[in-house]
Amino acid sequence: MRERDIRTHDGGKLALYSYGAEDAPGERRVVLIGGAFLTALIYRPFSVALAKGLGDGWAVDVYDRRGRGNSSDQPHNYSMVTEIADVRTILDATDARNILGHSLGGSVALNAAQAFAGTHHQPDRLAVYDAAVNIDGSMDTDWMAGFEDSVNKGNINLALARMKRGMHPGSALARIPEPVLVGLMAVVSRTKVNTMFRELLPSGVGELKAAFDATETPRDFSVLPPSTHFMVGKKSPQYYKVTAARLHAAVPGSTLEISPKGFHGSVPAAVKELVMDISDYFKS
Repeated sequence: MRERDIRTHDGGKLALYSYGAEDAPGERRVVLIGGAFLTALIYRPFSVALAKGLGDGWAVDVYDRRGRGNSSDQPHNYSMVTEIADVRTILDATDARNILGHSLGGSVALNAAQAFAGTHHQPDRLAVYDAAVNIDGSMDTDWMAGFEDSVNKGNINLALARMKRGMHPGSALARIPEPVLVGLMAVVSRTKVNTMFRELLPSGVGELKAAFDATETPRDFSVLPPSTHFMVGKKSPQYYKVTAARLHAAVPGSTLEISPKGFHGSVPAAVKELVMDISDYFKS
């Protein structure tokens, strides 16, 4: 693994981690954009597995988005525009021609590719798994105001409960009474992963608003490359399946794949079948 800091357009820095062949050419490099509340190092097992699956001469580059890991905090004027500019910075630093986005990172990937349409930054290959995009009202965002208020007041367990319910509408989790779910969050948040999750909640407010605010985020995804590949886990929440179908319908020539054993965390968990499917897509 190679680790380095990349300077951003606004004087910040992005921590970049590269796996596989250091000298891989741009057409054999995949930039991985991670989801909300997750650091680049959480994606290390997947990055290693994907680089191996792609084979000799390939590399996977994953970076800490703003407000996590060793990257700079979110600036005061943070928005999806910041995320798009950071993707451009990483593409310039790596010469990568391929992008893979997971969850909210899928939203960043899609909006970046849209912004890059017709320019030399337009990716040759673009794939997203369980992209967290609010397309045509596919996500009910009414819960976000209460989530933000809870984070600002330091009531982390309540914030976690409201986010879990909001991100999993119609599920058994969403039907649990809020006070009970708050108590449950107090127990599960003591794990190592959830401790990190709690620390990233303040930056999570900003990124969720940036991804789901339809007034601030461009939506004409029809300009995306016709080779765009939408992936969704069969075991993922229904929202992601609805969103993937709508995105696929909006992008002429795109493909849609349902991962039979896939769940929302399949990417950082480096599920073998998913790693193979993603490798095949980028090599095809």
